[in-house]
Amino acid sequence: MSWKIRPNRPEDVMQLADIYLSVRRQTFTWVDPGNFYQEDFAAHTNGEIVSVCEGEDGRIAGFISIWAADDFIHMLYILPEFQGKGAGTALLQSLPAWPKHPYRLKCLVNNRHAKAFYLAHGFQVTGRGASTEGDYEELSFVPASGE
Repeated sequence: MSWKIRPNRPEDVMQLADIYLSVRRQTFTWVDPGNFYQEDFAAHTNGEIVSVCEGEDGRIAGFISIWAADDFIHMLYILPEFQGKGAGTALLQSLPAWPKHPYRLKCLVNNRHAKAFYLAHGFQVTGRGASTEGDYEELSFVPASGE
């Protein structure tokens, strides 16, 4: 499948909020789904750069948001029907200076599928912490020397 990565547009906001809400409710089964709200997307991406992944048919498969000042990947969410089909990889590859630039993120320990994805893409566990949604690991992407 081929993917198009583009900046988000104002008309995407409701669909991205729906993706964020539905994927969190489906994935974070250990958290009360009533803790997730439609309004979270706007609040959680405020000040971030958001890019959208579209399929060949123009349907939005997911998105990535980064806090550029800290090279921090805040969110990468893909609809379940598009997971494992390259959409997440395309979003990572769209990051500025990827793969020659370091990035970091936090991944909930219980989110084993996401952790496996990031480890497969060269991230390494570099720290640990706790949040209201559970324990997390900080993962860092450090480019190989000579790249």
